[in-house]
Amino acid sequence: MNETTELLSVRVAELYYEENKSQDEIGGLLGITRWKVGRLLTQARERGIVRIEIVHPRARRLGAERLLRERFGLHDAVVVPTPTHASELTDRVTQAAADYLTAMRPVPRTLGVSWGRTMDAIAGHLVTGWATAVTVVQINGAVSLNRRPTTAANTAATIAQKAGGQVILLPSPAILERLETKQAIESDRTVAGVIELAAGASAYLFSGGVADGTSALVESGYLAGTDVTELRRKGAIGDVVGRFIDANGNIVDPGLDERTMGLSLEQLRAAANAIFVVSGEAKHPVARAVVTSGLCTVIVTDEATALALLEENA
Repeated sequence: MNETTELLSVRVAELYYEENKSQDEIGGLLGITRWKVGRLLTQARERGIVRIEIVHPRARRLGAERLLRERFGLHDAVVVPTPTHASELTDRVTQAAADYLTAMRPVPRTLGVSWGRTMDAIAGHLVTGWATAVTVVQINGAVSLNRRPTTAANTAATIAQKAGGQVILLPSPAILERLETKQAIESDRTVAGVIELAAGASAYLFSGGVADGTSALVESGYLAGTDVTELRRKGAIGDVVGRFIDANGNIVDPGLDERTMGLSLEQLRAAANAIFVVSGEAKHPVARAVVTSGLCTVIVTDEATALALLEENA
């Protein structure tokens, strides 16, 4: 593009975007055809003279989504703008997750869900009637070990109730103190039935936690701060469905993992539809581990997290 053409593109863009002139009007004012006006507008966008940004909080960054799909072999990706105020981040990403779940076709007949703050927020954003007759099953234990109850049962029940379906809860703690206890609970007919149903779910919806004192597993009494410190020493960067992983998506403590109740990472990796919802800088390491190790087929995240994933894996 020579200087004359570039200046003409700038003028056409000003008239079109700032003066709200039609392409026919611009052609008449500048003495060129409407077809040339269209070509100049396209060139202005391609060369960065014009940058169009959709700023609605429920808008999506389609370019970043395409790059994530291509780079990590994902079936799909949802990327929303990172808000100016950090306090709005979880709300924006979980709203996007609720929108994605609502738009899924075919509708998952059985939806396996994890628990935690992110999952609870997604349940809150779903509207009544988001689907019909969906069975929602918990994929990891959630019975609290302290006086502070988790929202796990309410989360699963809310998702099911809003879909006019039924909820199947996993009546077990997330982590048992003794392997023998875990094996005994797992052999119970009711628990075994829930685990079998979870293993055959048509889709999974889950998030990831950080390996520090803010972990839902610490808040619920399953682990102490010293336990998490030791897990970090072993390479833990976070947890997925209650299982602590390293940067390569591998279990960091096999003994702890054997005492953890619910869906295994191998089952998650084998899933045809595993939707991972994650946001915020603190969760960049666990987001990276999940997408690079094949633990999800879909990611729902914010633009800053998406760009961090793409930059490090360029």
